[in-house]
Amino acid sequence: MIRNTIQKKSLLSPVLVPLPLGTIRPRGWLRNQLQIQANGLSGHLDEFWPDVRDSGWIGGDSDGWERGPYWLDGLVPLAFLLGDARLEAKARHWMEYILSHQREDGWLGPIKAKRSGNWYGPAYDPWPVFVFLKALTQYAETTGEPRAIPAMTRFLQGLDVRIDETPLFEWSRYRWQDLMLSIFWLYDRAPQAWLLELAAKIHSQGFGWRAHFADFKYLDKTPPEACGMEAHAPNNAMGIKAPGVWYRFSHDPEDRESVFHILEMLDRYHGQATGMFSGDEHLAGKHPSQGIELCAVVEYMFSLEVLCSVLGESILADRLEEIAFNALPATFSPDMWAHQYDQQPNQVICRIAEDRIYTSNGPAANIFGLEPHFGCCTANMHQGWPKFVSHLWMRVPPTGAISEGLAAVAYAPCQIVTEVGGTPVLLDVDTAYPFSEEVRISLRAPLRRRFPLFLRIPAWAIEASISVGNEKARSCVAGQYLRLEREWRGETTITLRLPMRPRFERRYNNAIAVHRGPLLYALKIAEEWRQIGGKLPHADWEVLPAGKWNYALNIDAKQPANSLTFERGSIGEQPFSPEGAPVRVNVKGRPVSEWKIEHNAAGTPPASPVRSDSPLEELTLIPYGCTNLRITEFPTLA
Repeated sequence: MIRNTIQKKSLLSPVLVPLPLGTIRPRGWLRNQLQIQANGLSGHLDEFWPDVRDSGWIGGDSDGWERGPYWLDGLVPLAFLLGDARLEAKARHWMEYILSHQREDGWLGPIKAKRSGNWYGPAYDPWPVFVFLKALTQYAETTGEPRAIPAMTRFLQGLDVRIDETPLFEWSRYRWQDLMLSIFWLYDRAPQAWLLELAAKIHSQGFGWRAHFADFKYLDKTPPEACGMEAHAPNNAMGIKAPGVWYRFSHDPEDRESVFHILEMLDRYHGQATGMFSGDEHLAGKHPSQGIELCAVVEYMFSLEVLCSVLGESILADRLEEIAFNALPATFSPDMWAHQYDQQPNQVICRIAEDRIYTSNGPAANIFGLEPHFGCCTANMHQGWPKFVSHLWMRVPPTGAISEGLAAVAYAPCQIVTEVGGTPVLLDVDTAYPFSEEVRISLRAPLRRRFPLFLRIPAWAIEASISVGNEKARSCVAGQYLRLEREWRGETTITLRLPMRPRFERRYNNAIAVHRGPLLYALKIAEEWRQIGGKLPHADWEVLPAGKWNYALNIDAKQPANSLTFERGSIGEQPFSPEGAPVRVNVKGRPVSEWKIEHNAAGTPPASPVRSDSPLEELTLIPYGCTNLRITEFPTLA
């Protein structure tokens, strides 16, 4: 009877529909950031790293598991967002080889996959293909590749039979929701009942993320004996979206609400000031020297981008910006030729260390390099910035009382060239956000057309205002989308002002973290970089402190904002660097002598308030994403 039931089932339409890849073009500092990425590891990894250069996915004898598809999943959007012919040619080469070598049984990619030098698992492991299909759907949207839908259809038909014999296992069992995205993508374009039957089968074999968090047992740092896949940080980052993705099929409001419960559980027990949760490699509690894996950062961002589409809640986009502007850039060297496996909110030293604080990661997990600890992050890190660009704005589908429109999900300089109701529309977003409070949107429509714009007002933007053309500015309600509907013709300028007031968050051991707008601020620590391996430009580095870091802040308890002075400078070539930070904060503090390095990490922040006899010093805080070494959670002085 499952067939009859599913034939009557329909997928819920997402509240917001992502625009096809290439519709949004980065501008200003954001384009420059993508260019830095293209000039760094992302644009050159296939030229020297064996796991991509000699990948089994393109007929080589190296890794034939997840690493090639991971790189491709970031390369495709990076190449086409920049319009970079060199990178586009690389993407086409990979796609041409994989699509032209599809097996008769529909399988895409290698079988008996080689993983990091070792043969891995059963002959047919579907997990890496989940990642390839994400890359393929993006490629098809921007190139119109005619083989994409037939190739996906053949693969899924073969998988439908294969998982009856060998159900989802290991990584594919925990990451089923990433395949569900591709199944739903295909169904939305070529609806066939068997696709929904396959979706139901996949869901029944996959790990139950909703049930897992309904009875959440990981309430502290994961002990070694409990380091299973359900406590693995990237699995959790991917699993966040699982109930929301399945909600399109189930129509069950409890699936929808489960998303917010998952976020609450991870924040309550493992939340970090960056908006991330700890996991080095497994869930690690709230201590600010615990790490978070780069794979988890980019996967959490992608989960939020998916959920922003399906559910349309502005609070999800607030979190997306928080991670994108803080945790994402902080885990790379400023030139993006090196990255960390783990970053730490209180990160005062990055070196190879046998004595370490992590739950299960190895001695090299927080150095900067080509392949620190495991190479999964080397392969997977590339999707972060490009997918953020491609989800800045989304289409609002027509419903009942609302005609088709556009929604600003996140803010950054960009240009959108699209149509609304058949009318060409061009939007230019001119802003230095998140380093400034003003966002100017120029909308051009050559034909008279009435449609709504939905502009997200962040929850922190108290007393935000909007002005349209020469009209008087009016106030906006924080924490929701502002609906702006009118008849558009010619060019109209919309100016959003999003006041960024300092916010102080109490954290671990009563320490404080300083926020302003979407940015988190951290102590700028003098640093010494020591090359310990590899060769330039893709070398391995330890980063050691060249100055004091163990400060308590002098914060006025009654009027804390008066303790800070903000200074804004220009946005340079590398804004996410200690030297190029566009915003700085001046604050006073005193060293706390008993706060020392423990297990090669900053020790637990002394419980606030603390006393210190040392003289007051002028300290500089910069955006978290601009730091390599930092203190983010500070004790405060008595």
